[in-house]
Amino acid sequence: MSTPPQIFDRALLKMRRLKALRTHGADADFLLSHVCDDMLDRLSLVLRPFPTILELGGHTGQLANALRMREGTERVIRQEHHQDFFAQDPASASHTIPLQTVVGDEEALAFKAHSIDMIISPLSLHWVNDLPGSLFQIRNSLKPDGLFLATLLGNESLKELRTAFLQAESEQSGGASPRIAPFPELKDVGALLQRAGFALPVADQDILTVRYKSMFDLLQDLRKMGAGNALAARSRKSLRRDVLMRAAQIYQEQFSDDDGKIRATFQILSLSGWAPHESQQKPLQPGSAKTHLSQILKDKSEPH
Repeated sequence: MSTPPQIFDRALLKMRRLKALRTHGADADFLLSHVCDDMLDRLSLVLRPFPTILELGGHTGQLANALRMREGTERVIRQEHHQDFFAQDPASASHTIPLQTVVGDEEALAFKAHSIDMIISPLSLHWVNDLPGSLFQIRNSLKPDGLFLATLLGNESLKELRTAFLQAESEQSGGASPRIAPFPELKDVGALLQRAGFALPVADQDILTVRYKSMFDLLQDLRKMGAGNALAARSRKSLRRDVLMRAAQIYQEQFSDDDGKIRATFQILSLSGWAPHESQQKPLQPGSAKTHLSQILKDKSEPH
């Protein structure tokens, strides 16, 4: 069995996310908060209970704590890279639903087959080196008719920053080092869900555009999220000041609005799939993964 390519430095990613959480707290990651609210809205369309829920790589525990208040929940499990991710759980004492914590990697789930009713993962799986393998493990961990929900950053995310850095480095040093991660594309993730064995796979997208005074304000926000460059093939040399300043200039020239503020694109991919079960409705036609996720969830929540 071949080893998947090591695209990301997972140890560095863990270190940076922990540092961001310790330094800035859970509230600093506005993108994660936005995604968690959206996932809860989508899940509200599903009327059935999920007694055992796994939050996979939720980073702050925001989503896990909200799910502990969901009707029908009996147990919530949080899996994170390091024990310290659980240290700032803001609402544990206010819940009666048990919270179990597990230290582990999204690329190596340590759960029995068919043991979880729902697995939900906000903004984490785009950092794994073997996404097909992780999706297969997730599907295998779900009980029959169990639900998988996830959000990932798509390849259109930070396209402006990618362009600015590539052009600046090419001009100033005659070459370019990879600085923005190659996130998955929308057209591929639906197929990956099918390949992993999910029933009723769905993938859709939302585009969130955030405006900043300058590129440096964007970079500061990314540091607060622990989302700096974690590519295994990144340059180990410090970014030259002339390259950084030229990148900021290019960003301002090419991606600013009339008021001078720059735009930063975040492409948020939403995935949904069900562990196969004989009671499930069969798709009416090929290409059902193009159906909007909210409609599939609404249909699936109807009594069998």
